[in-house]
Amino acid sequence: MPSVYYINSSNLDTFISRLQKDFAVFAPFPRDSQTTNTPDYSYRRLNNDDRVTFNPYRSVEPLKTFFTNPSEKVCDYFNAHPPGPSEKQVVILGVKSCDLAAHRIQDYVFLEGVEVDSLYSVRRENTFVISGDCTLFKPVCFCLSLDILPHPTSGFDLNLSPLNDGYLAEVGSAKGAYLVGLYEGLFSPAKETQVSARQSKREQLIERLKKHLLPQDIPAKSEFQKLVREGYHSETWQQFMLTCVECGGCNLICDTCHCFLLADTRESTGFQKVRKWDSCLYANYARVAGGANPLRLRAQRLRNRFMKKFDFFPDNLGIPACCGCGRCIEVCPGKIDIREVLKDLAVKAKARQ
Repeated sequence: MPSVYYINSSNLDTFISRLQKDFAVFAPFPRDSQTTNTPDYSYRRLNNDDRVTFNPYRSVEPLKTFFTNPSEKVCDYFNAHPPGPSEKQVVILGVKSCDLAAHRIQDYVFLEGVEVDSLYSVRRENTFVISGDCTLFKPVCFCLSLDILPHPTSGFDLNLSPLNDGYLAEVGSAKGAYLVGLYEGLFSPAKETQVSARQSKREQLIERLKKHLLPQDIPAKSEFQKLVREGYHSETWQQFMLTCVECGGCNLICDTCHCFLLADTRESTGFQKVRKWDSCLYANYARVAGGANPLRLRAQRLRNRFMKKFDFFPDNLGIPACCGCGRCIEVCPGKIDIREVLKDLAVKAKARQ
């Protein structure tokens, strides 16, 4: 059985239309009233009259929003939502390489710890991920600096690569093979010339992205851990903290951030245990019951965010908890740029030598 197939544009429309009958299908759509050259794309569930267009780069929302909710009751979830054949499985279209790389962190946290998170596990199992090559990039994108290519290499069930007259569909898992088999009349084995055309398009985009990143002078990925460790007492944290408003946007929009808190809420039927997303930039993030707070200062909390991303995860998983998607740069009202923080740490490290 081949792993790469060809599907023409008309058959892809048919494929998505048939998916809607069997699955709950979500796809990114361009936001209304935008005149920029790089409009934002946002996910929504497809309606019968929707026509999906291929999104050239990642959506506003991180992939984690499909697997953990900003706020949800956890004690009675399985009583209210028993998983079973009657519940439609989910298909997510248009996922990009950066999100797939970032989701390795989410899987590590919620599936590979001492305990497996049941909510996350059920949603993960019931979801099909159909990713797509990036054909453009946003000004904030810097995936290549993290050694992440702008086309998926793993983590997907089915990946779509646009050609001039259709798409190559690469199978990445048993789930992906199942989808191709379910609608096999729409797919045909890819030709070598089509695979070569895909490779050419991918290489062209990589070269464009390299030229985009070259003047930014971002430190090498291999230096990140050393920079944050040796810069632990650097003035960098105090310098960038000055514009931080503690909104937590960088954490909440980040596809690798995963911190949450558990709280009891009182309802008419009694108390409910609620899980909410948390942010290490919040003033009370690290406060304990007695009132002590080891991260009392904003500079300490900003530093903690970088230490977790570029020190803790390289030590424990072998990869940094950053995918170069640039969402945190776009969302920050204080204009704190993760690339500029790393560059400043590098400049100060050089000055210390």
